[in-house]
Amino acid sequence: MASLVRSATLRFLKPLGNLTLNYAVNHPRTQTLSFRAFSTTLSPPSKAVVYEQHGPPDRVTRVIQLPPVEVKENDVCVKMLAAPINPSDINRIEGVYPVRPQVPAVGGYEGVGEVHSVGAAVKGFLPGDLVIPSPPSFGTWQTYIVKDQNVWYKINKKSPLEYAATITVNPLTALRMLEDFVTLNKGDAIVQNGATSIVGQCIIQLAHHRGIHNINIIRDRTGSDEVKEKLKNLGADEVFTESQLEVKNVKGLLSGIPEPALGFNCVGGNAASLVLKFLGRGGTMVTYGGMSKKPITVSTSSFIFKDLSLRGFWLQNWMSTEKAKGCRVLIDSLLDLAREGKLKYEMELVPFDNFNAAIDKALGKQGSQPKQVINFQL
Repeated sequence: MASLVRSATLRFLKPLGNLTLNYAVNHPRTQTLSFRAFSTTLSPPSKAVVYEQHGPPDRVTRVIQLPPVEVKENDVCVKMLAAPINPSDINRIEGVYPVRPQVPAVGGYEGVGEVHSVGAAVKGFLPGDLVIPSPPSFGTWQTYIVKDQNVWYKINKKSPLEYAATITVNPLTALRMLEDFVTLNKGDAIVQNGATSIVGQCIIQLAHHRGIHNINIIRDRTGSDEVKEKLKNLGADEVFTESQLEVKNVKGLLSGIPEPALGFNCVGGNAASLVLKFLGRGGTMVTYGGMSKKPITVSTSSFIFKDLSLRGFWLQNWMSTEKAKGCRVLIDSLLDLAREGKLKYEMELVPFDNFNAAIDKALGKQGSQPKQVINFQL
């Protein structure tokens, strides 16, 4: 019997990535037979920020190692390069945001990465491509992510890393609010509180770029004159502290600027009332945040005699509408402005190993800080 089998060969080819198993049997009366086993591509192991229960982010999050994940035929494996810590990320971990992943979960919602590998059926992506999740997708605070190719959008490789990582949530919110509620023409005016926020800074620059006057309200603070100068350098026409607006006729403070038709509120309380005082008849105030956690109070006369409208904006809700189909084109236009230096805001790139320090800054433990952006390469 042993003489019937002349040789047997077992060998592994390409031990990383696709695994191929060849088994050859030689027999005098038969030709060589070859068998190929099922092939599987796996991602590298991933380092991730996870939370297993809702609560204070500085207490419930921890950094762990995740095992490799199978890259299926329609999947793209992305090596994450950078991802921000947004207020909404903190609210999701706290369990107070309306839409959040089930726990246990990986933190993060937007970011930028580089294609590491692709599934067999993937088209349009190659290793080395710069991509973002568009619309944003849960779980960006990790070094490698595997998701369906439809999640990813390829962007210009020359895009600044920190802007590519943060372009979707805040700048896109600013752009949509400027375009979706009131038709604004060159020479018109808008008013906003929370002007030092990233959305506020984007509104200033996008409005200025379009020739739209912008009136900005900031809270009273030490160094407010420096803050005013910074915002005016971005394109602000007027910047007032809340105490400066404790006058009967706030519009008397304006010189050569028409009554605003559109206002933005991300603070609530008295700061929202100040926005309403500036609005002209038929004006609209759009609320997209409530940092003071105080309600918006509107006088009866404002509704009756000024015919004001109050609206709300939530980017995640907008992403579910038909309008969102064109959001990738809008993202390209915003990234173009960032590359040209026409859209900028202050950020701090933080090494992943310093995540705990970054989350403390994002929580305001050290006072006002630039937006914290996790850099997975450092």
